Amino acid sequence: QVRLVESGGGSVQSGGSLRLSCAVSGYTYSTYYMGWFRQALGKEREWVAIIDDEGSRTYADSVKGRFTISQDNAKNTLYLDMNSLQPEDTAIYYCAARVGGVSGWWPLRDFQYNYWGQGTQVTVSS
Repeated sequence: QVRLVESGGGSVQSGGSLRLSCAVSGYTYSTYYMGWFRQALGKEREWVAIIDDEGSRTYADSVKGRFTISQDNAKNTLYLDMNSLQPEDTAIYYCAARVGGVSGWWPLRDFQYNYWGQGTQVTVSS
């Protein structure tokens, strides 16, 4: 059974940094996407960053240059390094996994993912 467990959320001041981790178990597919999404209070869930099984990455414009997605296959862990955090980054952050895809295509919608973690809260104060 696939399980995703996020950690690393917390409260920081504007301009601060956090690293989110997502421990993955039971996931053995060779073709996949792993992504980070976030949902702010009263808003729809939105994609933040995605990495595919070849290591290619894509970022939402709102976080480009500030956030970095990476994965450690040996540790079965997905990361999101977040720098220069702003109050508008406040949200619950979720990691997600999708089986299968097509080279050059990015699954940007949450319904395109098969598995989800429980989420971790990130709060940025001004």
